[in-house]
Amino acid sequence: MARGPLWTCPKCGRTFANIHQTHTCAPLGSVQAHFIGKEPQVRATFDRILEIIRALGPVTVLPEKTRIALHVRMSFAAFTPRIHWLDGHLVLARPATHPTFRKIERYSPRNVLHTLRLTHPSDIDPALSALLTEAYRVGQQHHLPTPG
Repeated sequence: MARGPLWTCPKCGRTFANIHQTHTCAPLGSVQAHFIGKEPQVRATFDRILEIIRALGPVTVLPEKTRIALHVRMSFAAFTPRIHWLDGHLVLARPATHPTFRKIERYSPRNVLHTLRLTHPSDIDPALSALLTEAYRVGQQHHLPTPG
C-alpha cells in the first residue's frame, strides 16, 4: 500500500504522516528512566509488548515525558509504567474487547482508543497479541483507504 513520505519536524526530528502535525516537540527521555522504582514485572510486561511488536517490523520507541509511545507512520500505542502495573492504550480501527480493556473511546470512524492495564507479562495472551498486531497495522496506516 503506497503512502506519501513522512514529514520530519525540523525542531525535534520526529516523523509524522501529516505535514505540520501538532505535537509537543519536546526532547525525548530514556525508556529506562520510566521504570525507575517500578516492580520488575512492569518492565517485563513492556518488554514482552516490544518483543511482539518488533517481530512485526520496524517500530520507533518514543520515551516521552509521561509515556512511552510506539510509532510507525503514526503512534498506535502508548504505555505509562506505574509501580505495580503498566497502563496504556492501543489505537485500533474498530471497537474490540479484551479483559484488560478498561475504556474504549471512538475518536474517528477508523481510530478507536482502547485503554488497558497490564500487571504481568502473562496478561498478554494470544488474543491481546493479535490486537497488538492489529494496532501495529493501524500505525502503518493499513486501515486507511488507498490514496489516489
